[in-house]
Amino acid sequence: MKIGIVCYPTFGGSGIVATELGKALSETGNTVHFISYAQPARLNIFSDNLFYHEVSIKNYPLFEYPPYETSLTSKLVEIVQFEKLDLIHVHYAIPHASSALLAKEILKSMGIDIPVITTLHGTDITLVGKDPSCKPVINYSINNSDGVTSVSNSLKEETLGLFNITNKINVIPNFIDIEKYSKVKRNPYKSKLCPNGEKLLIHTSNFRKVKRIQDVINIFCKINKEIPSKLIMIGDGPERANIESLTRSLCSLRDVMFIGKIPDVENVLYKADLFLLTSEKESFGLSALEAMASSVPVISSNAGGLPELVEEGVSGFTCDVGDINSMSEKALHILDKKNIKGFKENALRVAKNYDINIILPKYIEFYKKILNND
Repeated sequence: MKIGIVCYPTFGGSGIVATELGKALSETGNTVHFISYAQPARLNIFSDNLFYHEVSIKNYPLFEYPPYETSLTSKLVEIVQFEKLDLIHVHYAIPHASSALLAKEILKSMGIDIPVITTLHGTDITLVGKDPSCKPVINYSINNSDGVTSVSNSLKEETLGLFNITNKINVIPNFIDIEKYSKVKRNPYKSKLCPNGEKLLIHTSNFRKVKRIQDVINIFCKINKEIPSKLIMIGDGPERANIESLTRSLCSLRDVMFIGKIPDVENVLYKADLFLLTSEKESFGLSALEAMASSVPVISSNAGGLPELVEEGVSGFTCDVGDINSMSEKALHILDKKNIKGFKENALRVAKNYDINIILPKYIEFYKKILNND
């Protein structure tokens, strides 16, 4: 198959999943064309069947804001027309799905019929989707896509509750390359940060308010009073300065390291002891899956799709959003020397259910179903 993938090029979950999906598809003999305004962060390899096309955005004095959707639509028409694509797979409902559907109509006028598959990732529904200025476009995009997938049952149900959906939504969860995580043999931070055997905790996010990162700091401070511990904060975003200030007031920056965005998070997760994810909204929880793939148990909120991912009392625990006392208690239970080995083993076992070798065939089967109009 010749597949066009449209995604955001950032370190966010939707961009990472889309990029890893495209790379895996190319390794199984399919030809994949990425279309975005910048090279996807995880697109670090190229081959004779893996391509990237940049959407250039023109700045004209007439436009207060550059018209990205128009540029994306035109680029999609061009790529489908000249690369003879079989289908377009867009990740994120707006503006990717709406642009792809307009491109589909333009191509139809040229005698070219191409199916559009839309994957819903979360904030396109839970945040952007609630905006009245976006809601009609998202509703139209979902209902008029040839196929729709969601990364969790929770997101599917929320979508059905927020919109007037007449199209079928198929759940295909996010995935991870277990082999990639099993190859890691060294954590460059562990020996430096934990020279005396302290427990190592990790948090990864885009440092936005929805992640409730203040809860991560409060939980860590409670844990550190009971068990000598260190915390690594991975990522960057608008709340970072506030969180660093909170850290200075509650505990010590000697115990908490902010390392910003990194491409190879698996190197930091290796040999870590616990992963904290306290979001008030989380459609799937890809960062938690990355942790479990590194044999790191998870303490998380019970928001969105997290209870589907974290097996309660097995690979970790989920607690009510904002309940830092319960999260701290559960964390201390996991970190107890009598329990931690079992939780680490279970975390990896659960993560293996989401290995790319299990999930990729589901996408390929779905593509074939759409192409055959089944």
